[in-house]
Amino acid sequence: MPNPRLTGLGCGLFCGAVMLTFGFLDSLLFGSSLVVYGVLFLPVCVLAAVWVRGVDLVTVPVVVPIAFALGLVFVADRGEGLSGRAVGLFTALATQAGWLYGGTLVAGSIVTVRKVQLMRRRVARNRPPV
Repeated sequence: MPNPRLTGLGCGLFCGAVMLTFGFLDSLLFGSSLVVYGVLFLPVCVLAAVWVRGVDLVTVPVVVPIAFALGLVFVADRGEGLSGRAVGLFTALATQAGWLYGGTLVAGSIVTVRKVQLMRRRVARNRPPV
């Protein structure tokens, strides 16, 4: 398994690009299935939380929901005109909030565990020798 270290911006670009790609492929292959899109969102959350640098851990819970909404543009119902698309997008966000919250919770949990580990290492490193 590769061990890349993404910056906060890199994490945002990674999540956004992958979710846009998944949304496009979902609309092409599965007829805009929101369940498939939600299931594909979870591994992206895990990878983002694992691959981000230690100093940029706080960006993951912010970036992941934005990426979810970006990919929904392809998957959400398309009405007539701009207002129809907006209503479809907001409806998809409302009905798929479980996937959104679940993925954000998974990413936030992983990031929290990583941050606690970093803090413990820093305290152990700065502790004077006995």
